[in-house]
Amino acid sequence: MSSLRNVVKHPILSLVDSTTTLKELKQIHTQFLINGNLNEPQLVGQFIACIALNNPNNLHYSNQVLDRSDNPTLFALNSMIRAHCKSSNPQNSFHFYDKILHSKNNLSPDNYTFNFLVRTCAQLLACDTGKLVHGAVIKRGFEHDPHVQSGLIFMYAELGHLVSCHKVFESIKEPDLVCQTAMVSACAKCGEIDFAAKMFDEMSQRDPIAWNAMISGYAQCGKPKEALSLFHLMQSEGVKVNDVSMVSVLSACTHLGALDQGRWAHAYIERNRIKMTVTLGTALVDMYAKCGDMNKAMEVFWGLKDKNVYTWSSAMNGLAMNGAGVDCLKLFSLMKQDEVVPNGITFISILRACSVVGLVEEGCQHFDSMRRVYGIEPQLEHYGIMVDLYGRAGQLEGAIDFIHSMPIKPHAGAWGALLNACRMYKNMDLGELASRKIVELEAKNHGAYVLLSNIYADSKNWDDVTNVREAMKAQGVRKPPGCSVIEVNGEVHEFFVGDKCHPRYGEIETMWGEISKRLKLSGYVANTNPVLFDIEEEEKEDALCKHSEKIAIAFGLISLKEGVPIRIVKNLRVCWDCHEVTVMISKIFNREIIVRDRNRFHHFRNGECSCKGYW
Repeated sequence: MSSLRNVVKHPILSLVDSTTTLKELKQIHTQFLINGNLNEPQLVGQFIACIALNNPNNLHYSNQVLDRSDNPTLFALNSMIRAHCKSSNPQNSFHFYDKILHSKNNLSPDNYTFNFLVRTCAQLLACDTGKLVHGAVIKRGFEHDPHVQSGLIFMYAELGHLVSCHKVFESIKEPDLVCQTAMVSACAKCGEIDFAAKMFDEMSQRDPIAWNAMISGYAQCGKPKEALSLFHLMQSEGVKVNDVSMVSVLSACTHLGALDQGRWAHAYIERNRIKMTVTLGTALVDMYAKCGDMNKAMEVFWGLKDKNVYTWSSAMNGLAMNGAGVDCLKLFSLMKQDEVVPNGITFISILRACSVVGLVEEGCQHFDSMRRVYGIEPQLEHYGIMVDLYGRAGQLEGAIDFIHSMPIKPHAGAWGALLNACRMYKNMDLGELASRKIVELEAKNHGAYVLLSNIYADSKNWDDVTNVREAMKAQGVRKPPGCSVIEVNGEVHEFFVGDKCHPRYGEIETMWGEISKRLKLSGYVANTNPVLFDIEEEEKEDALCKHSEKIAIAFGLISLKEGVPIRIVKNLRVCWDCHEVTVMISKIFNREIIVRDRNRFHHFRNGECSCKGYW
């Protein structure tokens, strides 16, 4: 479709833009009626397009104008399909497609019609309808149109049908830049990141959309380092960076817990005056929150002009994850005062906040309000957090009763929350039940075996520890190696359990020797129960010393200036011994240490942790 700027010819139409109010639209409409211009179908079509495409709030008015038009043009109807495709009710696009098919003046859909329809199907995630539209594309002879081809690739990518993406792309004899970019985006979105990277490298031309697609793909598929590296290459090649680029960059920083790089990205946004969209603002809040800097996250949050439910939810989730449950609940009250309607994601944060501070009754009230007040059907994660709420408060019978009352089959997350509570409160009977249920659902769930093994080890029940370990071997279950990430001066360093390959490992080992000496002087005794039982006690202590977060802490102490917090991201749950050691280090070395493990944040200060010993 030609751009609006090229289509509009009547001078009055230049008055219609995104800021035009409904009252002003009616005045312009009246002027057309007085001048008799609305007898010209082409001009009516342009007027409808102006209203529909400039401001979604005026979409209903463009519908009314169209309804009063005897012979709407194809341009007008295509404009309505396009506008509704981007609206909150994209399914309405098909109403105007039907008008084309049954028009009095025998209109026929064109390539633009189908380009907008396939994008409607992508918005709706309507698989069957998408296939029907694809069939109509072929029937009408538009399967070789590059706009339609790129739209089909985009649609199948959104639907998760990567095979269909490949089929469409392979049917194109000479794919243009738009189709190539669409295909790169689809492989990256669906996880075929290596294939996407190969295509990207082979492209003779790469527009900002292709760059953004690759950066986003790397960020989403667990390769945040590659995402940041590609962004820096994008800058060096002089490609225009926009808000979409920066959302992906912030996402990569979030995954890594790379606060320094996240701060740099924030400064870059401000320095280059990149438009602060709601999505970008939300990504900034999320980055600071998940890097453990809630003060900055809230500073950004309150400074945003535009916020939506996802912005509020990101701030609340950050507060809950960082142990500030009461503040999270206060923010929820402010959100309701601001008349922002919560969604399912919001309630994940609210229930987590109640769990963090042990407010069982209030948590139950919020859970009940989801369906009763807001018409939100609880999902698996909500049920899992409710079990955690009961378990964290020591109400194990309440937790098991809640599981039995669930209207859906209890999932591994619910049983896992119960198992963790059993570990905390040393309830072997319920722990065995929870572990068995998890293994029935997920035979390869290493966490269930490890937690149950730890419960037995804490009780010196070595025969059952042996049975659990043997069961793991029989099932081929392996615990993934622990990995901790720490950022120093903008550079990200990874440490694995027992890792000795870092260029400064000698200094790290010397520092750990100093840490160990001071720990023992302070009365530390290694908690070796959870460690493999068939090695000598001294070897167990040595194995604990090689846990990845301990190596990362030692590296932080030799690399960061005094007073600078040590921030670590770990891929697994922090073990008991590492937790207690970190508590002591924070006091002995007078250092704030922030650890984000698989479940939550631990803020260690002055010999205390924000989790209060429960995680």
